[in-house]
Amino acid sequence: MTDQAVDTDGATAGGAVPSPARASLESTRAQFVGRRRELKELRADVDRAGLDTLSGRKAPRARVLLVAGRPGSGRTALAEELVRQLADDYPDGVLRAHLTDPDGTPVPTERTARGLLDALAVPAPPGAAEDDLAETLRAALADRRALLLLDDAADAGQVDALLPDTPDCLVVAVAEGPLTGIPDVRPCTLGGLDKEAAVELLARAAGPVRITVDPGSAESLVEVCAAHPATLVLAGGWLAVRPKAAVADLAKRVRALPEEGSALARVFGHTYASLPSPAARILRLLCLAPAGHIDPHTASALAGCSVSGAKTTLDDFVELGLVRAVPSSLPQYEVPGCLVPLLRARTESQDKPGEIQLARARMLERTVRLLQSCRAVTEPEDATARGKIAGLPPALRFPSRQAAAEWLSVRQPALLAAARLAVADGELDTLARRLMAALTRALVAHRGTEAAAPELYGIHQLVLGVAERRNLPREQAAALLNLADLDAQTGRTRDALARYRAALDAGRAANDPYATGRAMESVGGAYQELGDWSRASDWFGRALAHRLARDERVDAARLYGRIGTVHTYAGRYGEALRNWSSAVTGHRRNGDVTAQARALSEMARVQEYAGRPEESLRTCQEAVEWARQAEDVRLQAALQLRLADTLERLGDPAAARLHRSAAERMLGEELPQVARLERNGGAEPSAYEIRSASAED
Repeated sequence: MTDQAVDTDGATAGGAVPSPARASLESTRAQFVGRRRELKELRADVDRAGLDTLSGRKAPRARVLLVAGRPGSGRTALAEELVRQLADDYPDGVLRAHLTDPDGTPVPTERTARGLLDALAVPAPPGAAEDDLAETLRAALADRRALLLLDDAADAGQVDALLPDTPDCLVVAVAEGPLTGIPDVRPCTLGGLDKEAAVELLARAAGPVRITVDPGSAESLVEVCAAHPATLVLAGGWLAVRPKAAVADLAKRVRALPEEGSALARVFGHTYASLPSPAARILRLLCLAPAGHIDPHTASALAGCSVSGAKTTLDDFVELGLVRAVPSSLPQYEVPGCLVPLLRARTESQDKPGEIQLARARMLERTVRLLQSCRAVTEPEDATARGKIAGLPPALRFPSRQAAAEWLSVRQPALLAAARLAVADGELDTLARRLMAALTRALVAHRGTEAAAPELYGIHQLVLGVAERRNLPREQAAALLNLADLDAQTGRTRDALARYRAALDAGRAANDPYATGRAMESVGGAYQELGDWSRASDWFGRALAHRLARDERVDAARLYGRIGTVHTYAGRYGEALRNWSSAVTGHRRNGDVTAQARALSEMARVQEYAGRPEESLRTCQEAVEWARQAEDVRLQAALQLRLADTLERLGDPAAARLHRSAAERMLGEELPQVARLERNGGAEPSAYEIRSASAED
């Protein structure tokens, strides 16, 4: 039984879905040693009667088991082994979340809850509030028997917000100290390994032969390493790459080191000092990797070396126990969380601030180029974007759309973390803007706007932050429009309205006619959704005047229709008919036959509402002719149904049956759907545009 030598703190910072390494229970089992007593205590706590049970009440929430210990103590490994042993008792599966970023920043509950909902395949609207997402998560778990592993909790509040409201679930939390505030939690506090387990862990890392032939030296090395799992892995890694080195020699060297800092810091310093200068530089710069996710491109860009050279160095670090390889379809690595502060301290002391900033800039620039290549591979062969990537180095090109989509999926947590870090840095805003624009385009190209909406919402919020900080009203307007569109899609109409108004102010400040016109029309649309017909028609009228002043005839014709729709809802049929007539005229002048047919169709509907069935019949017949010219079969069928209804009201059921038969021949099985739309006024789901915040590619 086990204790994994290196804690997994920091491996999946910022996301609720763990890395494949953490998800692999078999891998954990293979590495785990010791901790028999702790496992026994934790398993006993699962069945222990809680305070509610003792008082005769049914437990209202899930039981929480706490594994407490310092980073590197094997706390996550113990939690994973416990989860592995209990997994069969929870048929709805294991959910994992990491609650602290590598820099020590607590992960927002919104991000964690959304990740857990994704793992459950439960949809969560983009931009939903933290409390709403937490409530959705609790509702999703209410009828499930699941096991949650919440790693590296910074405080009790993070765990409490995610606790299922059912005793059928179990939560295993990992933290450095007690979670004060959560009732009925008894921590299992970890220290060093027992001597037998520590020697076994050292043997696994260094190889069993030297440990077996010199057990006394092995025990001496365990002693100077304080039986600390992460420290033992580093010591074993140093021995593993030096087959001729004696265990006693390493124990003597470590014992001779100054008694400053922890055993982990001393052994790490010894290993670090043995690295060649280029490798040491790569290692310490890995602390800059977003969310602790590393691939050869990230290491290559940070250090300014080749991708192949970076991969070789990373593989060497794996052997030394300095990084871990993550099982993945692509080369992926992670720095143990307990080593991140040690790396950061060396970076700050040995690298100049300008060099650190340059490394970050190289990493962001490389990421932008990869994202551009990832998007370009989705374009047709003759597209300009495909021509651009042909000139890129082979390492930056994707062989196929599938390969690019796989890279985007695997690297998404790191890409989103890179965007957040770039914005928080504040010194690389130009690169940050390019990164967010490229990431937006890549996500839309591979997944579509609707599927990528949750990620896009977060990106647009970051864009807005940069635009406000840098006083960039044009980009501020674009970000506000994008966020408002997503708010409107998810029913937060009043939030959308406030953002549309703010976008209008920003568009005017930027003298951006597109943003100004778009915002005015969207304000009208929001008022229409709220049923405020007067304000809706007023704002559509302002947008129409703006379009007419710029001679934007296509948009003007469309706006006449929107004004006509609002007047129809308000029962002002005369005004509605005048605007629909203007829409018909505008579409005819623009040569848009389909739009003209649709406008005539709506005009016929208003005439019928106004009690003019004969006029409605004539207008509808004219619309059918234009729909036939446009070869719009669905519209033709809808109009045939409209004609049938009108003829029935005029007392001609035979003609009505003919038109219904014609609609049935056109659409067959689609007819019920078209008829339903026709009864609903022809309403289709609204489409909202996702606009990039930057014109740069």
